[in-house]
Amino acid sequence: MFPADSVRKGRSAKNRASALTAGLALSALVLSGCAQSNREEGADSGSEGVDGTFVFAASSDPKSLDPAFASDGETFRVSRQMFEGLVGTEPGTADPAPLLAKSWESSEDGMTYTFELEEGVKFHDGTDFNAEAVCANFDRWYNFSGIQQAESQAYYYGMLFKGFSDNPEAATYKSCEASSDSQAVVTLNKPFAGFVAALSLPAFSMQSPAALEEFGANESSGTAEAPELTEYAKGHPTGTGPYKFDGWDVGNQITLSANEDYWGGGEPQVTDIIFRVIDDPQARRQSLESGDIDGYDLVAPADTQSLADAGFKVVPRDPFTILYLGMNQQVKELADPKVRQAIAHAIDKEALVSQTLPEGTKVATQFIPDVVNGYNEDVTTYEYDPEKAKALLAEAGYPDGFSVDFNYPTGVSRPYMPTPEQVFTNLSAQLGEVGITVNEQPNKWSPDYLDRVQAGSDHGLHLLGWTGDYNDTDNFVGVFFGQEKPEFGFNNPEIFAALEEARQVSTLEEQTPLYEQINEDIAKFVPAVPLAHPAPSLAFSERVESYPASPVSDEVFSDIKLTK
Repeated sequence: MFPADSVRKGRSAKNRASALTAGLALSALVLSGCAQSNREEGADSGSEGVDGTFVFAASSDPKSLDPAFASDGETFRVSRQMFEGLVGTEPGTADPAPLLAKSWESSEDGMTYTFELEEGVKFHDGTDFNAEAVCANFDRWYNFSGIQQAESQAYYYGMLFKGFSDNPEAATYKSCEASSDSQAVVTLNKPFAGFVAALSLPAFSMQSPAALEEFGANESSGTAEAPELTEYAKGHPTGTGPYKFDGWDVGNQITLSANEDYWGGGEPQVTDIIFRVIDDPQARRQSLESGDIDGYDLVAPADTQSLADAGFKVVPRDPFTILYLGMNQQVKELADPKVRQAIAHAIDKEALVSQTLPEGTKVATQFIPDVVNGYNEDVTTYEYDPEKAKALLAEAGYPDGFSVDFNYPTGVSRPYMPTPEQVFTNLSAQLGEVGITVNEQPNKWSPDYLDRVQAGSDHGLHLLGWTGDYNDTDNFVGVFFGQEKPEFGFNNPEIFAALEEARQVSTLEEQTPLYEQINEDIAKFVPAVPLAHPAPSLAFSERVESYPASPVSDEVFSDIKLTK
């Protein structure tokens, strides 16, 4: 049984200690200066007499207000304010923690999970959250059909649960039973070690079955490439969280207000949230400097010190990311393991990190952060050694080097890669030192870059990465190397089988050595070069005393502390 007697009621109490810690960290970053506020007059007052309206700059509109049909960070940022799942995360970590389920236990074979639920919880529409609602949500996901199953829709359910009701043999999920109002029993078709941790994803939030039915949440239309939002997904999101939906002015802003009947209790200082859409990074910074917003995410590395010097609060997240240099083995030269090893030896990761990535970034030796189970302290590494790189190229038959396409994205800033152009320039120069000439291949991030790198063979070296969704090794290496992918262009049945085996092992004690060996096998195979674990930063106005920064962005604004 997962211990719950020391766990808070709701999110606010749970994160109080982490918010205080974050506040101390924020105070240390304030060096000088004061920001003039141009915020609207007459804003609502939260608790303790502070301005309770909090304006956060979003880089885009959310994809949908139905998190089951989303995979993007902006949707999930909004969703986390309105929705909660059975499982949350421990403050400041990616580790699972009780939320709407106050405890759970698993059968010895890892096929059955019994969840004990919080009682007295209501959805925003006044209907009860109970075991029947839990099962209604699980069955909804399982019974997605048609375009709902597309990656553009139920991405996370399809990726993690492997199948739907029309293909039960492939599906991980089997059934859900409401044993009582406060107990739900979920049965799987096969073990899935990351099951509980995966439930912390906003995609698996508990939504009001009554609202889903009333507003046609399952009446999907359009195509997989261009799905149309349902009435529910456009204007009726209904969860149990500390904030309720007020309105969505597409292209401009989303507004939320505090849920006065929140089951977790407490009165948040932030009573009203405005997610204002500002797609240009420079414009987001300027909006903070002018006082039009209270904060924004993905601060450019070059801006962090100057913002701090001006009196703004810069909050780094702990690294839970991976940036890598991918290599397409359909390219003749890259199919040679000696060439891939040479490329690994040609890269000075320390220089790359210090020159192009945010403060707090860690050099990577493998494709998972060191806090994830299966991290191998003794993994094979390729130290920066240009002479060894040249020797390996000569052994492979390229004593004078060779030329190769190098693909990189433009017009984007990602948590694992805030400045792609700078990373490309840095790596290109390093590769040139050992005789590898790169053919510059820039593409706009969406849709050109991802389509070119992930869907076809017309690419060579390329930059990509990942921000972990939850603390499980399969969420990193399983995503990258669990099956044949056009991105990497290789077929390695041994690694594929090892990853599938490890995914189904139900205990960490048994899993750990399996993943440690898998990480070693991947390191020797060199399908890509793990470069760094970047630490993305947020920036806030001086009135923000503390912010509940999370490595997986599990950040609920009811935990923000403001000054008067």
